[in-house]
Amino acid sequence: MTSKTIANGILRALAIIIGIVLLGYFLYAIQSVIVYIIIASVLSLIARPLIITLRRKLKFPNTLAVVFTMLLMLGFLTGLIVMFIPLVAEQGKSLSLLEVNELQNNIQEIFNQTTSYFASKGIDVLSELKNVDFLSQFKEIPNLLNSVLGAVGSLSVGLFSVLFISFFFMKDSQILKKGVLAIIPNGTETRFSKSLETINNLLSRYFIGLLLQITILFILYTLILLIFGITNAVVIAFLCALLNLIPYVGPMIGAVLMFILSMTSNIGLNFQEEILPTTIYVMIGYLIAQLIDNFASQPLIFSKTTKSHPLEIFLVIIIGGILFGVLGMITAVPCYTALKVILKEFLSDNKIVKSLTKDL
Repeated sequence: MTSKTIANGILRALAIIIGIVLLGYFLYAIQSVIVYIIIASVLSLIARPLIITLRRKLKFPNTLAVVFTMLLMLGFLTGLIVMFIPLVAEQGKSLSLLEVNELQNNIQEIFNQTTSYFASKGIDVLSELKNVDFLSQFKEIPNLLNSVLGAVGSLSVGLFSVLFISFFFMKDSQILKKGVLAIIPNGTETRFSKSLETINNLLSRYFIGLLLQITILFILYTLILLIFGITNAVVIAFLCALLNLIPYVGPMIGAVLMFILSMTSNIGLNFQEEILPTTIYVMIGYLIAQLIDNFASQPLIFSKTTKSHPLEIFLVIIIGGILFGVLGMITAVPCYTALKVILKEFLSDNKIVKSLTKDL
């Protein structure tokens, strides 16, 4: 091996490393665009059965079916926003019913107990508070306002981008497939094409299954809240059901939210005789609904839609959460489903792959 060959090999390796680094930086720089594409892909998968039904059963033209579906989605989003306005107004009204003097006395009592506790530990809370530079905190208010305005602007751009990308994904369902096939090695297009079709079908069923799961929880929560006379029961139920999109963590957040909203909905009544018993009964109902979801509807829906064993789903979600946090828990099942399909297509003779994909 000559020195020229070695030098060429080193240069080629350096070029590959630099190329990978530049690609990673590029993907990091456009991460928001990637998120838009992912959200648009999910929306197109959810809308796919409806668009197919409109085209085949009702003989809608493709573009009209897509526009009709997107209008339904926008109507649903608008409905959500309108639903939450009465909830916020009602909570503000409930809080306004509080006895201000009594609240002030309670806060003062809590503060006195807190300072006494820390004093017994040798910590002077008042002197520590004096050392806090509150003026510098107020100077951050303009920065906070700028951040809020920036977030609103980003949200508007994001919403428009998602809708725009979703329209073309729904209108031409092959556009994403063509993009993937353009970058894969030659000779594997047919197998990848078959895999992508299977993935589309499974993920479409999975996301529809999620909607079914949320719907079941929404009905259960609504019944529980209506039985105990909680105001804005429908909105609270929907919000808590929506939080179940985050596996395991979402139901905990939903429980805290339902607990707080159940108590604040009854402000003005006797705490010991009315508020506390009602809230306890609501939380018992919430627990029963979660048990029904965890041991009945969720395993049945997920196993049918992804063709995976419930234990597989559980382990995949836990591993995704450990590796990538909440985002990993949300995306674990779709990613695992896609991986299984690809492995079955390209490593169908492998014993482990054969065992995991026997139901696909």
